[in-house]
Amino acid sequence: MPINKSTEYGNIEISLDAIANLAGGAITECYGIVGMASQKTLKDGWAELLKKENYARGVVVTQDETGLVLNLYIIALQGIKLSEVVYEAQKRVKYVLEKTLEVKCNAVNIYVQGVRAVK
Repeated sequence: MPINKSTEYGNIEISLDAIANLAGGAITECYGIVGMASQKTLKDGWAELLKKENYARGVVVTQDETGLVLNLYIIALQGIKLSEVVYEAQKRVKYVLEKTLEVKCNAVNIYVQGVRAVK
């Protein structure tokens, strides 16, 4: 179900895929995040690293009566403090969505699908 906004010039409809791509772009700019991962891990527990055009596959956006709930699947950088990186990523995604779309974001849940070293 898309988000509908009404302005003096007409109506705006924002799809959940557009929101997912925006959230994916915001989180991949955060320090300590290697990239977005697919929701489903491949066999042997490996997570697929998604390219820029497929960010929506790593984000699940749901909407309830009070706002948005996002589930993001990421691959993190090896050797960092995950709790700090994930906390800062949650704050950034929430800020970007609320300032860009002017919608309330109730929760940003981040699932670390893997840890990788960057060469």
